[in-house]
Amino acid sequence: MSEAPYTLYALDGSSYSGKVRAFLRHQNIPFRERSVGHPVYGAEIVPKIGRMIMPVVVAGDGTIIQDSADILDYFEERNLGKYSIVPKNPILRAIAHLFEFFGGEGMVRPLMHYRWSFDADNLPLTKSFFADMSPATASAKELEEMFEFASGRMRGATSVFGVAPETMKDIEATYEDFLKRFDAHLAESAFLLGGHATIGDFGLAIPLYAHLSRDAYPGMLMKRIAPRVFKWVERLNGPETYEDHRVAWQSEELFAPDTVPETLKDLMRYVAEEYLPEISAHVAYANHWLAERPEIQPGTNGLEDPAQRGIGMAEFNWRGHDIQTAVMPYRFYLLQRLTDCFAQAGDADQKAIRALFVETGLETILDLRTMRRVERANHLEVWGE
Repeated sequence: MSEAPYTLYALDGSSYSGKVRAFLRHQNIPFRERSVGHPVYGAEIVPKIGRMIMPVVVAGDGTIIQDSADILDYFEERNLGKYSIVPKNPILRAIAHLFEFFGGEGMVRPLMHYRWSFDADNLPLTKSFFADMSPATASAKELEEMFEFASGRMRGATSVFGVAPETMKDIEATYEDFLKRFDAHLAESAFLLGGHATIGDFGLAIPLYAHLSRDAYPGMLMKRIAPRVFKWVERLNGPETYEDHRVAWQSEELFAPDTVPETLKDLMRYVAEEYLPEISAHVAYANHWLAERPEIQPGTNGLEDPAQRGIGMAEFNWRGHDIQTAVMPYRFYLLQRLTDCFAQAGDADQKAIRALFVETGLETILDLRTMRRVERANHLEVWGE
């Protein structure tokens, strides 16, 4: 058997790893997977990328690509998949970038809550995920100690994403609302934008695969109230062409841009309700933070630790709760993919995109900008000029 041309360093229970793994499987790209507990990852990969983070793909020529968006771009730009996952039409491309962004950053509350608030159901599988990070020689006692340490850090991190006793019921109610809306949409279409997957689907895979479909408690919830979403998760993780005679959209092509279905608009409205106040507050916080630090050099993150991801906490009102969540420049890196798509569209397409975003309550996201762009250099997020 010849060696696979790509190696994925990941973790079975990692959300962003799930996005890349699904993409590679769905696009039928040969790869082998190694856990981040593999000795090569710690000895060779981490020193090169500057932090312990996943997923990472290493190509046969030694090229290292870190970050799920950058990894998908790498394969897309080289036409290495079965088909392009970036819609050619600017209107559909804007929608795809919206859900790429929202999936990666806008569903962190349910992702964290459902993994760490239901130990009675989740813990056995969760422990197995974390064991994959450990050396092969680790004893049972060492594995337990490592899990307690690592899981303790993750449990502590839930609060910086707005998970608290007073918000949990609303997190559950709003997540179930999302599942029902997405399930209704999938009654009409095999994927988010029609007959094949796009970057929007893979963005939504971040929360909906590793945590919310595979963890025991939320997995049963998804199967019970949104079975089409569960089957969509499975479709993303296989290379087969999917045909379902029961859905209205039979073509393998995407929707026509002037026939965006109401079920998709309803999902866009959910993004406006759930995430627009938060990302607006984060952009405002970042701009104030940057204005107070004009000395930040381009190509740096403006912090003592080049690998640090957060710059502070922003306060906003979410579903009637005044909460604070961590402001991370990586979110602006993904947001820029949407705003760049809009800025680069022609006049007619810009009008159509804005009209759709006005109709769904999302117009202001098209104009959200940080005063300095976020770029990625040497596998780290940095500020541009």
